[in-house]
Amino acid sequence: MMRHILSVGQGPELRRIAVRTRQGEGPPVVWLGGFKSDMSATKASWLDAWAERTGRAFVRFDYSGHGESDGTFEEGTISRWLEESQAVLDAFAPGNPVLVGSSMGGYIALLLARKLPPEQQPRGMVLIAPAVDFTEQLIWNRLTEDAREAIRGAGYWERPSAYSPEPYRITRNLIEDGRRHILLGASLATGCPVHILQGMEDPDVPWQHALTLVEHLPGDSVALTLINDGDHRLSRPQDLERLADAVEAMAQRS
Repeated sequence: MMRHILSVGQGPELRRIAVRTRQGEGPPVVWLGGFKSDMSATKASWLDAWAERTGRAFVRFDYSGHGESDGTFEEGTISRWLEESQAVLDAFAPGNPVLVGSSMGGYIALLLARKLPPEQQPRGMVLIAPAVDFTEQLIWNRLTEDAREAIRGAGYWERPSAYSPEPYRITRNLIEDGRRHILLGASLATGCPVHILQGMEDPDVPWQHALTLVEHLPGDSVALTLINDGDHRLSRPQDLERLADAVEAMAQRS
């Protein structure tokens, strides 16, 4: 595993993005993490160990404001994190990667499929509880009017987290920028097979949200695996084995 620092943006928008790569055979598997997660989290670390065992090429990184990368979380937007993700692909996975996106990372993967040129189109995607349009559908639409007024007035609202003792600061910039990247208003085309893994006990991304996504992918080969006792993390041993099987199947496709 090699560590790299990738510069993205210019002037005051310059961010130094931490990237870890592992050389190996086959198409590179690229990990796209979730909101307020990082590349040392359970699933990303487990997939790196899987890549080492199986000799697969693997790339993982931290968005700005996450983990080892520069910036503060409150400065983050979908546009910013999407730009960083594409820069990582350009630098470290220029062919046809397998994109593995968890929660927000699943959303980023689908946005990347719209932006990448044909020579960089993904070979396949494995999406874990994909939080498509989450800033609008899963945050804004669920907020109380008091929370919305805080975002409009103070510019942020602090959302309690089940995964951290510190609340997540939801900013007005995040919400407004997210509206530039709405996907579920029209049919989507990824140009590659998609396998979605979704827990039915997920409190953050309901399993019905995954069904809505499938309905918006009419032209793609889509598999949806619903895990009746699975939560949002899907980090139990059986969940991780299921993830590895899905990734391996995508990597082996011709």
